[in-house]
Amino acid sequence: MNGKRGAIFDWDGVIINSGAQHELSWERLAREVGKPLPEGHFKRGFGMKNEVIIPELLHWTTDPVETRILSLRKEAIYREIIVERGIEALPGVETWLKTLQDAGITCVIGSSTHRENITTTLAVLGFDSYFSVIVTAEDVKRGKPDPEVFLTAASRLGVEPANGVVFEDALVGIAAAQAAGIRVVAVTTTEPKEKLAHANWVVDRLDELSVEKLWT
Repeated sequence: MNGKRGAIFDWDGVIINSGAQHELSWERLAREVGKPLPEGHFKRGFGMKNEVIIPELLHWTTDPVETRILSLRKEAIYREIIVERGIEALPGVETWLKTLQDAGITCVIGSSTHRENITTTLAVLGFDSYFSVIVTAEDVKRGKPDPEVFLTAASRLGVEPANGVVFEDALVGIAAAQAAGIRVVAVTTTEPKEKLAHANWVVDRLDELSVEKLWT
């Protein structure tokens, strides 16, 4: 077993908080296609792939082709909103990324988010140099809570699960990290601390952490 250390970051709710923009994109899409949105849909679907949300939570269609078209349109609307309104990293994120970079810990994004959303936002934030690998919805067949995204990220980094740490905010993401056998830091962006207590660590901001605390 090699001793290489790696940090695997979820995207939404960990690096950025784009909940408002994503919720608005679902609302715009629903109006555009004339579909209803069930009450509480956004919270229930948080962290899941669109290909699960559209047929299983929204019940808009079960046709895979139509689901794919709706999913891609939703993400295009989201990017339009980002361009319109801009976005910033969550407090403490850049400080923590610099700390990891200085410590020689490689970082990867492991997210159900579409790749173009991430690359577009990384360019806006100027964060491209912090991440050596990006694993997105396009790279996996199964969404969280399945561990595939995190196992794929660790494999591409060349990091054993025991030497990795996942940074998550969603309950399905924490479950995915634990299923992968990777320790997990839960960030209180989305859920209160008491709901995240089963994670290895719980923080309000990433810059509360230290390399020594996580990798000793």
